[in-house]
Amino acid sequence: MPLTGHRTPAGQHTPAAKHTRVRDRPPGPYRRLLAVPGARAFTVGNLVARLPQGMFSIGAVVMIAATRDSYALAGAVVATGLAATAVVAPWTARLVDRYGQARIALPATLIAVLGSLALVLCVRQGAPDWALFAAYAATATTPNTGGMARARWSHLLGGDSDALHTANSFEQAADELCYMLGPVLAAFLCGTFFPEAGTLVAAALLLTGMVLFTAQRATEPPARPRTSGKAPLRAPGMPPLLAVCLATGGVFGTMEVVTIAFADAQGHRTAAGAVLALQAAGSCAAGLLYGAWRPAGSAESRLPWCVAAMTCLLTLPLLAAAGPGSLPLLAGTLLLAGMATAPTMVTTMTLVQRRTPEGRLNEGMTLAVTGLLGGIAGGSALGGWTVEHVSPTAGYAVPVTAAALALVLALAATARSRPPHRSRRTH
Repeated sequence: MPLTGHRTPAGQHTPAAKHTRVRDRPPGPYRRLLAVPGARAFTVGNLVARLPQGMFSIGAVVMIAATRDSYALAGAVVATGLAATAVVAPWTARLVDRYGQARIALPATLIAVLGSLALVLCVRQGAPDWALFAAYAATATTPNTGGMARARWSHLLGGDSDALHTANSFEQAADELCYMLGPVLAAFLCGTFFPEAGTLVAAALLLTGMVLFTAQRATEPPARPRTSGKAPLRAPGMPPLLAVCLATGGVFGTMEVVTIAFADAQGHRTAAGAVLALQAAGSCAAGLLYGAWRPAGSAESRLPWCVAAMTCLLTLPLLAAAGPGSLPLLAGTLLLAGMATAPTMVTTMTLVQRRTPEGRLNEGMTLAVTGLLGGIAGGSALGGWTVEHVSPTAGYAVPVTAAALALVLALAATARSRPPHRSRRTH
């Protein structure tokens, strides 16, 4: 007799009917996303390769500050590497679009790993300061792993806007997850073993993950040796979006250096990674919720609201640092402040994807990441200077200022994208 269940006189389902109803419930958006053939395989490799994104800068700051006793030097070295990446990354992405991810990303990763090893050797051997700058600049060839993953989703999902919204939210949550775990892992390795341990492990993870990711050829977007589309930088609406990315990157770069210095001043340098991880945790949770939710309105109209929320929430760490100065309280405010980061980045990346010409998607998204890196570079340098010449507490005013600037740019970008008003005329 088949196990179908039946209704009782009160109209209630038997346990068998309840089981059937639960089993027939449609899967959630993320289960549907990862059910795409090949999606889980390339996601695993990409996550392993992306985890070092949250490790390299923290590892370099802790390593240099511990051996040279200068946060200004550490911030400047990291800023130089990020600025070099901002210049090199678009060229690397263009080559990826033209020749394919596997042919370009793996050799570029090898060069970046050699640059990280050179930085470790320079620190260990007491090389002059200029050698640190040169070594860290060599890591600029690191491929945009998040952009390559988003390009694969765009290739696999086609024009399904709902699925792409979920995919972009998933990738942003993955970014935040890596930035949540990366600083904790880097700070733990540097504090438990030796100052260079964080950078060495990050380099090994980057190379391993990229090998796994590029081995998944079935989901790789086709190469476009020749494309007639205009450069993404010249596409309508792209420059204002890149300006928003630049200002938003200033928030991230400053927050890292200032939080490390604040924790160090409290006598808890090794706790800095965990404190930063809470900010990423808030953003990761918000990103997953944002992906499962279908927001109303256009992405253009949502962007200023997301940036405004980020600006308001970033005042909380400033108030916590200027008031009680408690590290646990600061950690809690960073958790709240991070909740507006992912919606801002998801909305921005959605607009970048829409405005990038066909066949140059990886280059377009890398330009957005380049804007972020440029802002992170400036934020790292400015944050290091503020910490050293003013105070760690004053440093928390810099990300608030950067977020306010991003809001002004987002409002300007939205106003520029609106169609011109046409007055009614009677004939």
